[in-house]
Amino acid sequence: MAKITFIGLGNMGAPMAANLLKAGHDVTVFDLSRPAVEALVAEGARTADSGKAAAEGAECVITMLPAGKHVEAVYLGDDGLLAALPAGTLVIDSSTIAPETARNVAEQAAERKLAFIDAPVSGGVGGAKAGTLTFICGGDASTFGKAKPILEGMGKNIFHAGPHGAGQVAKICNNMLLAILMAGTSEALALGAKNGLDPAVLSEIMKQSSGGNWALNVYNPWPGVMEGVPASRDYQGGFLVNLMAKDLGLAFDNAVTNQASIPMGSLARNLFQLHAGQGNGELDFSSILRLYKPE
Repeated sequence: MAKITFIGLGNMGAPMAANLLKAGHDVTVFDLSRPAVEALVAEGARTADSGKAAAEGAECVITMLPAGKHVEAVYLGDDGLLAALPAGTLVIDSSTIAPETARNVAEQAAERKLAFIDAPVSGGVGGAKAGTLTFICGGDASTFGKAKPILEGMGKNIFHAGPHGAGQVAKICNNMLLAILMAGTSEALALGAKNGLDPAVLSEIMKQSSGGNWALNVYNPWPGVMEGVPASRDYQGGFLVNLMAKDLGLAFDNAVTNQASIPMGSLARNLFQLHAGQGNGELDFSSILRLYKPE
């Protein structure tokens, strides 16, 4: 069991930290949200007044933050964690950020003889709560080997995608495809409903046909069709539209840098940006259905 500091207790981070506690680790948590911290303390976590104080004496630091600017603020500079952590500390960032940001943090970590790995996740809030997340890791093989036993306390599938930044590249590719699938699934369900079909029946038909995909199987966007998903609780408590729009922006920027063509990814980015701009940024991303089925 390890002494772990976990920073970032949002919809994903809080259940991830809780699973580390359940696995028997000594976990210290920090977040700007006091209720989030207090909920983990009630489950047995320790806490501190700052991220730097929380990381004192940690064998492993894990961060789960909204964007690259937050990762840079936590780790870099004279007041960042990299300057405070002792050599040999394992550092795992599970945020979804630009690959070049992950590489920059990794380079500065290496200068201080810290073991850094980028390990973004897939599986959503449900996977975070169930401990079945997929971790997509970028870094050297030895650091991956150190991180894997800890990640197994939070996830079911642990992949080594390649060197630093590779985890982020794989993650933005995955989320681009997810956005395309969710938008397409919503479009198909709305078209069927316009023609008088029951969305639940149409969903079952498509699940067993060539249109079957993850959105239909486990995350149906139509309200009331599937229990336990955000669509059936007014799109609350899931993966935010704002975060999906951010990830699609990362994919778009990466495509520009690498001269890659992503016409469907670009369209998905426009759709989610439009949806966010209409005041839906804090809803789950499956609420993209509302573009096709206004309330």
